[in-house]
Amino acid sequence: MAVNRAGIVDENFRHVVQTLEARPARTDVQSPVRAGAWMSARTALQIFEAQVESRQSDIVARELKRDGFGYYTIGGSGHEGNAAVATALRPDDPAFLHYRSGGFFSARARQHPGPAGIFDVFRGMVAAADEPISGGRHKVFGSVELAIPPQTSTIATQLPKALGCAVSLDRWARMQGVDETRIVVSTFGDASSNHSTATGALNAAGWAAAQNVPAPVLFVCEDNGIGISVHTPEGWVQDAAEGRAGVKAFFADGLDLVNAYEVASEAAEYVRETRRPAFLRLRVVRMLGHAGSDVEQLYHSKQQIEDNEALDPLLRSAQLLVGEGWLSPAAVLDLYDATGARLRALAAEACRRPRLETAEQVMTPLFFHDADTIDANLPIPAEDARIFSRPPESEDRGRHLAFQLNRGLADVLAAVPESVIFGEDVAKKGGVYHVTAGLSKSFGVARVFNTLLDEQTILGLAIGATHAGLLPIPEIQYLAYLMNAIDQLRGEAGSMQFFSNGQFDNGMVVRIAGLAYQKGFGGHFHNDNGVAALTEIPGLLIGCPSRGDEAVRMLRTMVSAARSLGRVSVLLEPIALYMTKDLHEEGDGEWLTQYPALDEHLDIHDVGVYGDGTDLCIVSYANGLWMSLRVAKRLEAMGHNVRVVDLRWLAPLPVDAVLAQASACGKLLIVDECRANSGIADKLFAEVAERDRSVLIRRLTALDTYIPLGAAANLVLVSEEGIEQAALAILGEEA
Repeated sequence: MAVNRAGIVDENFRHVVQTLEARPARTDVQSPVRAGAWMSARTALQIFEAQVESRQSDIVARELKRDGFGYYTIGGSGHEGNAAVATALRPDDPAFLHYRSGGFFSARARQHPGPAGIFDVFRGMVAAADEPISGGRHKVFGSVELAIPPQTSTIATQLPKALGCAVSLDRWARMQGVDETRIVVSTFGDASSNHSTATGALNAAGWAAAQNVPAPVLFVCEDNGIGISVHTPEGWVQDAAEGRAGVKAFFADGLDLVNAYEVASEAAEYVRETRRPAFLRLRVVRMLGHAGSDVEQLYHSKQQIEDNEALDPLLRSAQLLVGEGWLSPAAVLDLYDATGARLRALAAEACRRPRLETAEQVMTPLFFHDADTIDANLPIPAEDARIFSRPPESEDRGRHLAFQLNRGLADVLAAVPESVIFGEDVAKKGGVYHVTAGLSKSFGVARVFNTLLDEQTILGLAIGATHAGLLPIPEIQYLAYLMNAIDQLRGEAGSMQFFSNGQFDNGMVVRIAGLAYQKGFGGHFHNDNGVAALTEIPGLLIGCPSRGDEAVRMLRTMVSAARSLGRVSVLLEPIALYMTKDLHEEGDGEWLTQYPALDEHLDIHDVGVYGDGTDLCIVSYANGLWMSLRVAKRLEAMGHNVRVVDLRWLAPLPVDAVLAQASACGKLLIVDECRANSGIADKLFAEVAERDRSVLIRRLTALDTYIPLGAAANLVLVSEEGIEQAALAILGEEA
């Protein structure tokens, strides 16, 4: 049977405090809290108050759950030493917090005048709609006023963006010609330190330091020795930290209020002065199990549980303050009980607050996939479309996609001072396909720079850059490589507006080279044709241009959406069309385009239409569009009037625009070059079928397989022959 350890811990604290011997009262709170310390008694008392608040909030959370009002009981009991870390920092230092950093949140709230604080936490626990950070969508530690972007992760996925924010703070400051003194802090657990995301971020921090790139980030590992039920080997975290190149290691005892504060202060000062990363291992202990629903007795003996509770940091802080004469035992208990009473009153008020009642309320922070709803936010205002002020080159002859996209990126850099481009090989080399050629030379390495080979770091850097005020345009070298880091888009960047009720955003444009048809070169990793991992992310804007002029217009739309709406966008660039010049025959130059006028951009629910035939509508994108246009010409020679539609946008799908074209023909062939179970054909098929049952619809997709090397690739991809056969088949069917 599960035992309510919260009640036992509460009673144990009261009992021990009552047995403490009162000392002569001391009032000079500016004096050191104890002999040999430089921490003042005033600071110690302030931290203790935050620790008490954090502990009492854990107890109240379990009461809320017991009474059917609360939904979240993961707490910080035993971790209250993180309140000392918060106090050692400045209130404006951005903080990406672990879900056990309740003491940190309480201490930070006390540093900042205003309403933010424990009442906000309780409103999150009961999912109140007026909870000020997430609007009742999740219990998170977050606040605009407190410089705490909300986190919901449990596996240290916030570390890459913490590093990105730190690097970007200094980079943006140098670009503006000002000094930056803030540092970034990220807290996480010892079990999470083993996650590839954490180890990658720590490695990237050391990599930055090795190249003298300012990276003022303090990684704080709250080491309680266990992850849910799996123990961390003794000394593992500290040994790993001390052996990590480029990241200075510190150790603090979170069970000792003075040591925790003084070492955290030393670590913060080191980071602030040197602008280099540091790792602080904070010794803590986990009390009350993993969460209220966790039956700790299943994996710990009663003696093990009691041994942990005997290390209670709240009790140790009380013993320090009483033993040094700063508080009497009665004063400690008065503070403890008064805090509990205050928190229960706040919790009761939180329970009376309204809840989210409609799906529309839940989804309000997201940019919906529904075209009508997106229409309310877009198209981009005309004044934003005119920000691209660098005139195009005087020679206005047609150019291929890679060339025009290069010019488009240059325009963005010239017109948007906060924009930065980065990724593997994008600087001096200009990218694998030379799309960024010359940009680093023209705009400098502060604006266009290389990263290490780690997609999690690249996207984490982008997320952190947005928090620092930059507009990042990161490059993922190949679509298949994105899978190494997809959670940085899905769980971090994509969810930020949802979990902050639109108060924080991660506006960025992620460029990804992808899709297939590279004449057999490269195999799967250079010819990935699956986009399901992207299209399932709520609110993500995904564009896939097929020509140079459309790529530039699409880029402008995405940059404007990132600036004005905080939109996260993906520009999926078809590698096989980067250098394509011809369409129907060699030398015709029909796939070359002129550079678009500076006020042109693409509306996100518009499609491109080629021809006005009424026998059949073929809808496709990227390589599929190029092939479909070639097939359409042959069909026209056979006497069939065909129109071809360029989908352009993969999310949200421009269903209304497609439906208008399909209904005019009565027959629709969807050509999707992606794998059958990882493309957009099924969704588009269903949407059109539901809205107009009179349209006869067929689809053609690639096969569900990885792409092999060499000519065998053509056996599993959509081909012109396959498109022609499918078109003739549907033309022969009765609508």
